[in-house]
Amino acid sequence: MGKIAVELEEALMQRALEGVPGQTVPRTLATGDGWEIRDMLCTFGPQDRPFEERHEGVCIAMVVAGSFGYRADAGRELLTPGSLLLGNAGECFECGHRHGAGDRCLSVSYAPAYFERLAADAGVRRSERAFRRVRVPPLRALSPLVARACAGAGGAMPTPWDEFVVELAARTLNVLTESRRNAAQPSAAAWSRVAQIVRMIDSEPHAPHTLGELARAANMSEFHFLRTFRRVTGVTPHQYVLRARLRAAALRLADGAAKIVDIALDCGFNDVSNFNHAFRTEFGANPRAYRAGVQRV
Repeated sequence: MGKIAVELEEALMQRALEGVPGQTVPRTLATGDGWEIRDMLCTFGPQDRPFEERHEGVCIAMVVAGSFGYRADAGRELLTPGSLLLGNAGECFECGHRHGAGDRCLSVSYAPAYFERLAADAGVRRSERAFRRVRVPPLRALSPLVARACAGAGGAMPTPWDEFVVELAARTLNVLTESRRNAAQPSAAAWSRVAQIVRMIDSEPHAPHTLGELARAANMSEFHFLRTFRRVTGVTPHQYVLRARLRAAALRLADGAAKIVDIALDCGFNDVSNFNHAFRTEFGANPRAYRAGVQRV
């Protein structure tokens, strides 16, 4: 995720140099009537013991770098870049970093009455307004929102956060009402292996990352790895790699004037026409139009 991930790595290196305990550093990006959005940079790692926390409001947090385990009353999931963490107001939760240090989230906290009003306006039935899941996987429907939030948090483009938080709530509720949860839960060992592979992909999204290579790195058969990866992350390995590359490309487009062909090649696309098609499918605009749009705001 470009600058977002670099700043996380710098914070982790600083922690290692100083030998201090892990911590979560919040930075308020914007507040409004019934909502607040904060940049949460976390340097906890495998050596830090998880502890219980509580959501003050209804929480929808976009994971933009790193990965971690998240547990609440509704379940336990692996949170990876591009996915959403979900929490109900007053709900206790626990985050753990057994498989790697650090993460960064852009977290929106909604006052319960305000979120209830947004859900009603979106046509969501009352029985479906409380989150019964703890995660939304990194889906195509969410990619433009996550990329826009990252660009705004990193200073690459001004972001109307008051509009953004409304759109995020509506999009999240829409995805939840349309999806069905897979009840099959992977073992702890499988979870651990996939978590390590996710970290490997996120560190080098431009690398080839074939199914065979990823399965061998996880010490699984291709069939078992494909099935397990999808259960843990919510998407297939190919979809995860593709979206990691496209998010990186979107930030490069918003953050500078590099040639589109160079961005495509740097992000792991061997053909510019394939990059243009994938980008347009994901974000609803070709790379040139996307850059013009975000830099014009």
